[in-house]
Amino acid sequence: MSRNHVVALREDEVVRIYISGQLARDSDGEMIGAGDMAAQIEPVGLNLLACLEAAGGGLEDLVKTTTYVTDIDEFFRHTDIRMRFFGPGMPASTTVEVRRLSHPDFMVEIEAEAVINASSFVTATAKRLYI
Repeated sequence: MSRNHVVALREDEVVRIYISGQLARDSDGEMIGAGDMAAQIEPVGLNLLACLEAAGGGLEDLVKTTTYVTDIDEFFRHTDIRMRFFGPGMPASTTVEVRRLSHPDFMVEIEAEAVINASSFVTATAKRLYI
């Protein structure tokens, strides 16, 4: 199964990276932590990091995240996990409670935008990013 999780747009000396919503899935696409918000936050962050690294960036390049959760109170009980990824210099962010995500056992999904220096952009990956 092929999905486009990352789109990169070059604008002069920077590349804007747009990452579609990341869920708690392992490298085989299997769900991690079904129905467990705390167990899902870390793999979502790791998947977000993998998308950024594929383009030549890192978490420090994030400028905006949008987080969709099925229980906002439960999500905010686990801010320590989120802080491990984003640290005190978090990007601009919005958190929205939704009735349901793509599967009833998913509880958190994060989409993101990042900006990296064009010289950092992994051009060998560009073909994969634009497919």
